[in-house]
Order: sequence, then C-alpha cells, then structure tokens
Amino acid sequence: MAQDHFPQSPSLTSRRTLIQFAAASGVLAGSPLVHAQASGFPNKPLRLIVPFPAGGTTDIIGRAVAQEFTKVLGQQAVVENRAGAGGNIGSEMVAKSPADGYTLLVNTVGTHGINQALYQKLPFDPVKDFAPVSLVAMVPNVLVVHPSVPAQNVKELIALAKSKPGRLNYASSGNGTSIHLAAELFKSMTGTFITHIPYRGSAPALTDLMAGQCDLMFDNLPSALPHIRSGKLRALGLTSAKPSAALPGVPTIEQAGGLAGYEASAWFGIMAPAGTPPEIVNRLQQVIARGLQQPEMRDRLAGQGAEPVGNTPEQYGVYIKAELDKWAKVVKVSGAKID
Repeated sequence: MAQDHFPQSPSLTSRRTLIQFAAASGVLAGSPLVHAQASGFPNKPLRLIVPFPAGGTTDIIGRAVAQEFTKVLGQQAVVENRAGAGGNIGSEMVAKSPADGYTLLVNTVGTHGINQALYQKLPFDPVKDFAPVSLVAMVPNVLVVHPSVPAQNVKELIALAKSKPGRLNYASSGNGTSIHLAAELFKSMTGTFITHIPYRGSAPALTDLMAGQCDLMFDNLPSALPHIRSGKLRALGLTSAKPSAALPGVPTIEQAGGLAGYEASAWFGIMAPAGTPPEIVNRLQQVIARGLQQPEMRDRLAGQGAEPVGNTPEQYGVYIKAELDKWAKVVKVSGAKID
C-alpha cells in the first residue's frame, strides 16, 4: 500500500500553549461580563448524554464531568446512556435538543472524527449541528504484540511486516472502530500489509491475541495495561503524541518508528447543540478547565490512562475539524464502511 500523508491534529504541546495563553488572557479564568451574562444559568438540572453503554471510558469520563458540574454549578448533572449505531443515536438526540445548555453530549473520536466518513449517511452534521465546549481528555492506544512475535520494537515490526506481506495479522474491536483505524493509519504510513481480523469488541480480540491466534493489536491503553504488566502481551509503542506515565519506558510510535505525525488517540469532550449562547458555552468550559486542575478529577481520569486537556471552545472546534479530515482519509484508504 502506498504511503499517504495525513493532516496532523494539533499536538498536546500546542494545545497546552494555547490553554496557558487563554488562561493568561482571562478566557479560562472567566470575565465579569461572562459571569454576568451566564448568571441565570443553570436554574434546573443538566443532562449529559453518553452515546455508549455504561461502564466504558466514555461513560466514566462523562460521569467525572457531571460530578464537577453538579459541584460547581449548584444543579444536578445527570448522565444518560443512549447507546447505539456507534454513538450516532445519542449524538443525534443532542443535536436536535434545545440550544439552552441543559442537554450536552459526551462526544468522542468516533462520533466527531470517524463516523462521518464511515457511515453512508449520518443523522447529524458533526460540525454544523454542535457547539464545541471543551476537549476533556485523551486516551492513547497502545501497539501490543503476542510474545511469540520476534519484533522487539516498532522498527523491527515494520521490517518484519515488510518482509512477510500479509502474513502478520492484527485484531481489532470491530470494523471502523478507532482501534481498527489506528492500525490502518500505521499501515498506510509504513507501507505495510497486515491482515485485519475484526472482533465484536476489545475483550474477545484480546483473548485471542493472548492465546496466540493473532499477532498484534492497537488496543485502548486501559484494557491492555493489565496484560502488559502480567507479561502476556509486549508493548511496542503508544499512539499518542507523547509517552504515558502509565507505561514508563514505552515510547510513542512516532518516536520509535520514525513516523512523523502519527497520532491515533481516543479522545473525549463535551458538545452542546448548535446555537447555544456563547456565554453558557464559556461558563461550562470554565467549570471543566478548573475541574481538570483538581487532584480528584485528575486522579479519576488517570485511572483510565487519560490525560486531561480542557481547551477552549475555539480550540476544540479547530481540533475536531482536523480530526474529521484526517480520519476521512484513513477510512478511504482502509475501505471501511458501515451501512
């Protein structure tokens, strides 16, 4: 497969620089005008729609944000799980909700990065139908191999795959998932051919990988971590822009493989319906940004291998557009489609 060049998403370093600038200029700290305009909000409970089942990373991050909203805003923030169609059902619900700040979406790289290219027709526009609030956190995927695979690092894996086109295979949690497309991005940037074996979820894929039925996988860090620590899987690299404290000594794939611009992290944020007043959006973002500085919330996210972000609505909007562009190219190269 010929190498493609994909647009790079803003790096975490760039985001942090922008966040620091915003804080210095009063965007995150808030201004008297913003507080005055948003002083009547909220006067009733808020709903955070999680478009995936309870118990997953999206749900855990959504509940952490809801807890912070409840604590700071003085109104109960309730999480509702509206799963189905890869997150599209819950996303459509929020897109069609009143633009008053009381119904919010916990969105992901799937709902606002991948699905537009993956599904023939979405019931919402990921840009036009939403008002970005903030990117809350990023969770890296990790490239893991079965111990029988002779490659000890990313460069050796690339060389092995090139020497045996189609002989290596990788497991994924399903066609079109972020785990699948992280591998497809890797294949495209390295010019390798590795056979895809899709499963119905990460758990059965990991089971077969540990049994030696598959060679490698780009799994979410939280679910792979226990098996890496037990020695059942070998970690070669992280898909994030920088290393993770959860896996000290494991480099990024960009570093280890010399793949400039490779980044395929799962990410989670908050969106409001399009047309939500900017003062309400800014108020919600302020609560998120401040909450992410608190040890309790940071520890809760760290338990998921997540790195807090907390950028501004404007920065989040730019990031989403870059992700949509990047993943559209990856989906096209992979040939993945869901009717």
